[in-house]
Amino acid sequence: MDDSIYYKRTVVKELVPSQALGTERPVRVFLPPGYQELMSYPVIYCQDGEQFFNFGRIVTHMNRLIFDEDVHPAIIVGVDVDTATRTSEYAPEGSRFDAYCRFFAEELLPYIESKYSVRTEPTERILAGDSLGGTVSLHLALDYRSLFSNVLSLSGAFLQSTRDRLAREEDLSWLHLYMLIGLDEQEVRTERGTFDFVEANRRTKELLAARNCRLTYEEKPGKHLWGFWQNELPAAMKLFL
Repeated sequence: MDDSIYYKRTVVKELVPSQALGTERPVRVFLPPGYQELMSYPVIYCQDGEQFFNFGRIVTHMNRLIFDEDVHPAIIVGVDVDTATRTSEYAPEGSRFDAYCRFFAEELLPYIESKYSVRTEPTERILAGDSLGGTVSLHLALDYRSLFSNVLSLSGAFLQSTRDRLAREEDLSWLHLYMLIGLDEQEVRTERGTFDFVEANRRTKELLAARNCRLTYEEKPGKHLWGFWQNELPAAMKLFL
């Protein structure tokens, strides 16, 4: 098959108005090959939208899955973030965290659903994020469980505040979670300090398993980088689609 079909894409750029954030948020929307408004599609919502599209190559992966593996086409929504405010929006103790979660659940979803043929059941929405993007995705699912039940986490920053949040839950059998962690992530430098992400993910896995979460957990040699995550993304997407 001619490789060029993997790289053809329809990506619509949107500016989503937000009262919660007090500004517009740039969003990119990938429409799969043969997109028709008469059909409906599962949707993958990515934190760090620009990175998922450029470094994660999620659109090329989606095209390959559609053409080569007969995976059901999905719409992909990449929500961009300003690196200057990323931690304040994605970290549970961040000053903009609550506002960002409100924007995501109460403004972004209705906006996308009013313009595109996306499915609206929680089981047809997938939240995807790397590092702190995995963190905010998990918290969104916990706080808006009527909206989200699938989380794809690439080296999630599941630190103490997230583990405390999970410990308050009794039953997570409704939650479907994919967790990837690289075995070379024992000293990850972040704005908030240096952390052992392997240990953090293992402890999070125990909390989730004890609460009957539908969990796919993978540890592989890899660093806290897109070079590692990019290659693991297709299998993770396939799991949900």
